[in-house]
Amino acid sequence: MNTFDSWLLFIIILIPFAGAIFIIFIPKEQKSFIHWTATTLGLITMVLSIYSFAAYSHTEGGFQFNNSWVWMELPGSWLFGHRAIELNLGVDGISAPMIMLTGIVMFTGILASRSVSERPKEFFVLYLLLIAGVFGVFCSLDLFFLFFFYELSVLPMYLLIGIWGSSTDFKTFIRTKEYGAMKLMLYLVAGSVLIWISILAIFAEAGLGTFGIPALANIEFSTTFQLIIFPLVALGFGILAGLWPFHTWSPDGHVAAPTAVSMVHAGVLMKLGAYGIIRVGMFLLPTGAEQWAPVLLGLGTINVIYGALSALGQRDLKYVVGYSSVSHMGYVLMGIATLNIIGVTGAVLQMFSHGIMTALFFLVVGIIYERTNTRDIGALEGIAKHMGWVAVLFVIAGLTSLGLPGLSGFVAELLVFIGLFKTYPILGILGIIGAAITAVYILRLIAKVFFGKLNEKIWKDQLNSKFTKQPDANYWERISSLILAISILVVGLFPFPFIEVIDTGVSEVLARMAGTL
Repeated sequence: MNTFDSWLLFIIILIPFAGAIFIIFIPKEQKSFIHWTATTLGLITMVLSIYSFAAYSHTEGGFQFNNSWVWMELPGSWLFGHRAIELNLGVDGISAPMIMLTGIVMFTGILASRSVSERPKEFFVLYLLLIAGVFGVFCSLDLFFLFFFYELSVLPMYLLIGIWGSSTDFKTFIRTKEYGAMKLMLYLVAGSVLIWISILAIFAEAGLGTFGIPALANIEFSTTFQLIIFPLVALGFGILAGLWPFHTWSPDGHVAAPTAVSMVHAGVLMKLGAYGIIRVGMFLLPTGAEQWAPVLLGLGTINVIYGALSALGQRDLKYVVGYSSVSHMGYVLMGIATLNIIGVTGAVLQMFSHGIMTALFFLVVGIIYERTNTRDIGALEGIAKHMGWVAVLFVIAGLTSLGLPGLSGFVAELLVFIGLFKTYPILGILGIIGAAITAVYILRLIAKVFFGKLNEKIWKDQLNSKFTKQPDANYWERISSLILAISILVVGLFPFPFIEVIDTGVSEVLARMAGTL
């Protein structure tokens, strides 16, 4: 490993963090410079994140690009040996695709935010801090810093939604952006409490004086301890993953958030929850994971069916995508709970596929809302006549969601279904029923919103002046959506490079569960 590779992960975390600090000192009047600074930082970070995935050696496996720095020596180090909290960085086959996902969604979200004119300085400072936290979670091999970065990625969401978000206001249904922001924060803070309790319990029980994940992985915790702590880990992280019945914050948060934040929220942040279950729960507490897997699988199945049925009955276009995200995260949880190589690999690939797909969904919905000032499905009819580019991109995202062959969703869901039928065939059937319901609401939505008969009277009442000037996606929105669409096609048509990398990380986790490591 060369010097650059050893510093790669630190640089990936540092760029958005340092960028946020740099933007603080830019005068707020220089809005164009702020936008260009954020765009440049996003582009550099995306390139580095893609490099980190491409340079990861699946033949070597394990944690790569390692580097560590001691942050604080703990009391008693002179007597009991090395006891410290370290910024220990490294990635394996599970976190490598997640870092690339974060880089892609980050950059496309910045491009989608070039229309942000209200306090862009504060917006991008919070946005970049959030992204730095996400990168930190995926790179951290120390539980203390994993939790620190986890909190850094969650807390800015409250302000981003509460200030720059939008409210839902139907005659019979009102949800303010402040409500969505507060509900999201309360749920995620509750989950954070469970995570922190679990981390401290693992640290104390291990007795090593370190939060380092590789060192803790060598400890065989008692069965009783694992049975008590694993559900706390799974629930704490599962709340962020949209685990039923603690999912209700998610659609409200999605809908209230501005476009770029919705993209990051659904595309990346929800993946932190699933990643935490694998990295902390399964990797450190394998016996607990094995015993509690049926419960997790059952809840994931409810996610799939309940989310799909809820999406079927929504009037707000963004709520459809929000509940669709809950449903698709159910496939991730089901795949994880299969505890076999095919199912868990499918779950991780689904995390990547769903992240790209929902980012594209929310980008397209954000464009529609900005042009029409409405998300009411009843008012949005036949808009492909005016918004051809948007229609094509929404169809691509929709077909990915329902699992069309050749797109990333098909490969990921296929692996999850195979894994399910190897272990729990009945629940596999329920998962396929969920996919069928997804096809119903997606195809119905496409037919009505984009290819229905254009109602000129409704459009005349709903459209604002922006529509007449630029009805379709602008230059930056087209670049952003094209990057996401190409990513979907690449994974769908050439999935094996992704599967090979993911397999190395999943194999190590499952080997620990089988007692071979």
